[in-house]
Amino acid sequence: MGKNIVSLEQVIFVLLCTLGVGMCRGACAEVDSDTEAVAGKGFKLGCISCKRRSEVEGSATVDWFFRSKGQKDFEHIYNYDEEGSIKSYQFEDRLDWFGSRQSNDIQDGSIFLTNVTFNDSGTYRCRVNRLLTYEFYEYQVKILKEVNLTVVAKATRGTASIVSEVMMYVAIIGLQVWLLIEMIYCYKKISTAGEEALREAANAEYLALASESKDNCAGVQVGD
Repeated sequence: MGKNIVSLEQVIFVLLCTLGVGMCRGACAEVDSDTEAVAGKGFKLGCISCKRRSEVEGSATVDWFFRSKGQKDFEHIYNYDEEGSIKSYQFEDRLDWFGSRQSNDIQDGSIFLTNVTFNDSGTYRCRVNRLLTYEFYEYQVKILKEVNLTVVAKATRGTASIVSEVMMYVAIIGLQVWLLIEMIYCYKKISTAGEEALREAANAEYLALASESKDNCAGVQVGD
C-alpha cells in the first residue's frame, strides 16, 4: 500500500463525481501514484496529467523510463501511441496500458506492472508529450512526473495511511448526512409551498363563490 496521503479535497471530488454532480463532468484530478509495491503482486504506476484548457483540441503520447537504484541514467521501458509497446527486456510481458482509452487526448498515462520483483525498485519517470491544436498554430507541451517505487515483501500500513483511510470514511459519512439533511429540507420546503398553494387556491375559490352568491342575491332584490 502506498504511503501518500489522500487529501480530503480529493476524496470529496471523487465522491461528488460518483454521486453524479454536474460540476464533475469531464473533470480531471491529478492524484499522485502509490509508491510501495509488494513482491509477486501487481502494481499500478500512476501518471495523470490534466489538460488545462478543455476547449482546445489536443493529442498526446506517453513514454515511461526507469532508473534502478545505483544507476545514473534512465532506460526507456514503455511507449504508448494509440497502442502500447514495451521497450525493455526487464519488463517484457509485464507492462500493460492502464490509462485513457478511446481518445487521442490522453490525460491518464498510467501503466500496470505485473509480478513485481525487488529489482523493480527505483525511480520511474512518466513523460506526456501533448500537442495542442489552436486555430492558427500548434503548441507542444512536455510534462514529466516521477514515481519513487519501493518493493517490499509484505504490505505495510503506516500511520499516514490509516489516518488517510479514516478521513475518507469520515468524509463519506459527512457527505451522506449532508445529503440527507438537504433532502429533508427540500422536502419540507416543497411540502410547505404545496400547502400554501392549496390554501391560496381554496381562498380564491371561496372568494369567487362568495362574489357569485352576492351577485345572485343582488339580482333577486332588483327583480322584486
